[in-house]
Amino acid sequence: VRKVTAWQPSWTESAPGEPGTYSFQLILDQGAEEYVLRLTEDDADNLFDWLSASGEVYFDLQRKVLIFGPRATG
Repeated sequence: VRKVTAWQPSWTESAPGEPGTYSFQLILDQGAEEYVLRLTEDDADNLFDWLSASGEVYFDLQRKVLIFGPRATG
């Protein structure tokens, strides 16, 4: 499990008039590793919101799971 220390969203055109590809590059532990997620438009929108609102985010490289830091209840 590595800490996400930076992230960069991008969009790539597939073909004119066709849906593009959304990607998020995760920079892990200050550049010790990187990982690229390829997402649907809806998933990219949700992930952008979660990453923007989270103070701590971790990525489990083995299980391919994003883990968002603790939040207070209530």
